[in-house]
Amino acid sequence: MIIVTRLNGPQFAINPDLLQRIDSAPDTILTLVDGTKYIVQESMAAVIDLVTTYRATLVARSQDVQQSFGLRAAPDEPDDDAPLATTVQLYPRRG
Repeated sequence: MIIVTRLNGPQFAINPDLLQRIDSAPDTILTLVDGTKYIVQESMAAVIDLVTTYRATLVARSQDVQQSFGLRAAPDEPDDDAPLATTVQLYPRRG
């Protein structure tokens, strides 16, 4: 989630994966995929930076998780010490 500020002051968090478009006319308008629009104080460039930082953080966390479990990203990189990613069954199957 990214945090943006409404024109009248309060902040709110929005899922950047739901952003369809960002307009600047002159206020910054965030349009979601369902057509909902929000006018925010942040500039278009600032919102783009927030989304970029959010996505970079997700990639970095994903890499941290892979390293903590000793998983390697691609099977074409031979490394006999690290297991390949496998499906983990969290709940036992019934029947």
